[in-house]
Amino acid sequence: MTPSHTRASRSKHIFQLLKEAIKGHEQDYTSGSINRAIFLLSVPMVLEMLMESIFALVDAFFVSKISKAAVATVGLTESLLTIIYSVAIGLSMAATAVIARRVGEKNPEKAAQAAVQAIYVTAVVSIIVSVIGLFYSRDLLILMGADSSITTDNYHYTEIMLTGNIVVMMIFLINGIFRGAGNAAIAMRSLWLANILNIILCPTLINGFGPIPALGLKGAAIATTIGRGCGVLYQLYHLFGSKGVIRIRKPHLAADFPVIGNIVRIAAGSTGQFLIASASWIFLVRIISRFGNDAIAGYTIAIRILLFALQPSWGMANAAATLVGQNLGAGEPGRAEKSVWKTAFYNMIFLAIVGLVSIIFAEPILGFFIHNEPEVIRYGKECIWYVCMGYLFYAYGMVIAQAFNGAGDTLTPTILNLFGFWFFQIPLAYLVAVHFQMGPKGVFMCIAIAESAMAIVAILLFRRGKWKTVKV
Repeated sequence: MTPSHTRASRSKHIFQLLKEAIKGHEQDYTSGSINRAIFLLSVPMVLEMLMESIFALVDAFFVSKISKAAVATVGLTESLLTIIYSVAIGLSMAATAVIARRVGEKNPEKAAQAAVQAIYVTAVVSIIVSVIGLFYSRDLLILMGADSSITTDNYHYTEIMLTGNIVVMMIFLINGIFRGAGNAAIAMRSLWLANILNIILCPTLINGFGPIPALGLKGAAIATTIGRGCGVLYQLYHLFGSKGVIRIRKPHLAADFPVIGNIVRIAAGSTGQFLIASASWIFLVRIISRFGNDAIAGYTIAIRILLFALQPSWGMANAAATLVGQNLGAGEPGRAEKSVWKTAFYNMIFLAIVGLVSIIFAEPILGFFIHNEPEVIRYGKECIWYVCMGYLFYAYGMVIAQAFNGAGDTLTPTILNLFGFWFFQIPLAYLVAVHFQMGPKGVFMCIAIAESAMAIVAILLFRRGKWKTVKV
């Protein structure tokens, strides 16, 4: 066979795999080619996270046209929402770990039962958050250091986002259910639907169109809530009407408190690790807020741009979690470990390229969102430059952290986050930014330093192999 024929055959094979990955079916990832398994899981998860990144950038683009105060409001609200995201991601990871293990054990009935119990837990948590958001949104913004321009005019954005948190919680959770079952394509399509609707509704509700009045910043919150709500309806349609591995039927709807306890136990660790990380980001924003709205706005836009790169990487990390869970359930710990190392290597290559591009083109990218605000752009550029310097280490760290979670070992990354963020990153950031008077630049530097150090420790802990013995 000639080289040209070999290349054509290889391209055709890759195209077929890509088509299979996007179309999506539950598959057995406990045997066969590991590279094929990584590809089939990663493609829809990367596309899912890519759309999540586009959603964040679209929001940032339209909100930036309102005012700096509006951008700062979104930044402060996002810092509060990261706590909700932490709970949602924690429950999602618990669902992925339990369901992937049951699927690996070839026990779909138990997998469906676990899915229902996870939904019950998530619903209870979201109701509590809604009550807090309805009555205390303005107080929370004041606590975050917001000035009067935010707490007087823009607090309704925070109020809507917190009160409607159930759509965020559910979209994360149910996507975790589908990932655990090995059908990442449904998770991908649900976020695509949610975010495409948001992209359409966001400018319409912010600026008004025809009989629709201009709602300003409130319109951005309403657009997000409607879009994600439609995504959840799409998920529920497939969850209850699916012919795949997860098929929820009437017997599964009964509350099973031992299963709920197991999910809560796993979710407590995974929620704890993300909550620790998210709360640390709130403290970082609090440090940055000492230097004014320009610094907060620059940081907010820069972080959303950086998420555009990191979210696809989280897609690959989520693929590793599914592979670990299913292979441990099938009694294949060696295959689970090999899957993690391969996924981490591919993620490192990806983030190295993306980090380099982000550093080179930081200013023109920021200029697309912010016009005639040189100080905001300066802060944003510093944030991108320094944070990207930690990408190579972080590529491994994020995959290995998700591998621990996929195995049900949520304690190890929780302890790592506690020491890495609270005993290292936050004190160092305050010391460098405030005491040594380096300002926001000092915070950005410390983000890269802390993330890199935590990734190295995670690699060393993963190599010890205790995660292979965790029972789920």
